Amino acid sequence: MRGYFGIGVEGITKPMNVGSLFRTAHAFGASFVFTIDAKYERDDAELSDTSRTAQQVPLHEFATVGTLRLPRDCTLVGVEITDDAELLPSFRHPRCAAYVLGAERGGLSPELVNACDQLVKIPTKFSVNLAVAGAIVMYDRLTSLGRFAERPVAEGGLAAPLPPHEFGPPVMRRRRATTKGG
Repeated sequence: MRGYFGIGVEGITKPMNVGSLFRTAHAFGASFVFTIDAKYERDDAELSDTSRTAQQVPLHEFATVGTLRLPRDCTLVGVEITDDAELLPSFRHPRCAAYVLGAERGGLSPELVNACDQLVKIPTKFSVNLAVAGAIVMYDRLTSLGRFAERPVAEGGLAAPLPPHEFGPPVMRRRRATTKGG
């Protein structure tokens, strides 16, 4: 799978939620995790983050939305239940993305919503746990961008084997200027 992703939270207060989210992010291959205006005991998060994610992938801690810094060309995707958010099953994940979830009871701040390039929502009847929502988004990214065999047509059927990857011809992105005699 090409590209990368990171996932983070804004205003989180429950260490078990952030620990579970970060552990799941590590399992799904996140390139980084981050917090914005976090208010939790970091040591307590390790009770649920048994993989000790911050020792495996970069953890970025930002005091405010204004201090948030992402890699160049990284799309900030907010996960929020709003009327204008795109439904996750119809969402085309960016190649390079940072997903951000809001606090347990308040969601994303208006300032962070305005900073987001895109908003997505999970089509549920009501809000789910923050760590569960993050896991759903990461799983959706994996299944939509990963290379997997097609699902069987019939229930209980066997999946077709994944065909071997075929390399195409080289793609020249830029042509170099040629000089005579050399």
